[in-house]
Amino acid sequence: MKFSTRTTYGLRAIVYLAKQKPGELTSLAQIAAQEKISLKYLENIFGLLKKGKLVRAVKGPAGGYALAKPAPSLTVYELVVALEKDIALFRCLRPDGRTNCRLSGQCAATKVLARVQAALAAALKTMSLRDLL
Repeated sequence: MKFSTRTTYGLRAIVYLAKQKPGELTSLAQIAAQEKISLKYLENIFGLLKKGKLVRAVKGPAGGYALAKPAPSLTVYELVVALEKDIALFRCLRPDGRTNCRLSGQCAATKVLARVQAALAAALKTMSLRDLL
């Protein structure tokens, strides 16, 4: 699995939000200009972040976006899952590490692949948004 530009841009945008004063609202146009990301693409990304309850939105002329919870309690794993849907690195494994293959129990590679996938998930869970500031 390759992380898409959604994840790269999403991480950049949410780090930008995290650098703002707590509770301060920031427009997507401002983030797009500062981070050099297409506004249309950023709207899509923030739709996913909002759905994942990682950002909150306030509508209106003075509206914008802010983090839904403090940066130290927001993990990179949560961000990646919100933007990529899951962290299934291999077709034969589900995100929870169980096999998703007709050769389940017969394939010697599964144990290694499951360990790699679990290690990535564990690493992402140990990193908070604060670590990216």
